[in-house]
Amino acid sequence: MSDHPTHTADDALRPEPVTFFSKGRREFLSRLGIGAGVVAIGYQGAASLRSLVPNVSYDAPTTVKLGAPTDFPDGLKFLPDMRLFIFRDGKVFHAVSAVCTHLGCTVRAEALSQPETRTIEGQSLRMTHRFLCPCHGSKYAGDGSNVAGPAPKPLAWYHLSIAPDDGQLVADLAQEVAHDFRLTIA
Repeated sequence: MSDHPTHTADDALRPEPVTFFSKGRREFLSRLGIGAGVVAIGYQGAASLRSLVPNVSYDAPTTVKLGAPTDFPDGLKFLPDMRLFIFRDGKVFHAVSAVCTHLGCTVRAEALSQPETRTIEGQSLRMTHRFLCPCHGSKYAGDGSNVAGPAPKPLAWYHLSIAPDDGQLVADLAQEVAHDFRLTIA
C-alpha cells in the first residue's frame, strides 16, 4: 500500500467548495478597496457633472413690488428699471409696458394738451398721455394701442395687485391683461 491516498473518478468531478473568503483576507481587503475606490470616483464624477448646472436663475423676476399706492401721484409715473408706466386715477390703477412692440426700444410718454376719454372694452379710460418710440417712430395712443409706425401690436398691460404682507403695489410682468383691467383700492 502506498502512502498517498487514492483518488477516484468521483473526486475529480466534484468541485472544490468556493467561499467568499477562500482566497484569503488579503484578496478580500483588496477587492473591498477597489470597490470603495470605484464608488468614490463615480460619486465624484456625478458631483462634477452636477456642478455644471447652476443653482440660481439669472432671469429677472416676473413679480415685482412697485411701492406703496400712496407713492404714486394721480396721473402717470414711469419706472425706468422695470420699463413700466403706472397710471393712477384716484383709487384706480393700471400698468402699461414701456417696451415698444417693434424692436423693444423704451417708449416715452408725451402729455396731451387736452385729456381724452375713450371707452375701451366697456370701460371708460381717461387718457392724459400718448406714447412715442424714439427708435423707429411708432406711435401709441394713451391706452397703448398702436396708431402709426412699424409697431405690429399694442403695448402690453400687466396685472396689478396689492401685496398682502406690506400693502405694496405688485406688478406681474408675466401676466398680460386686457385693456379693460383696472385695480381699484378700497
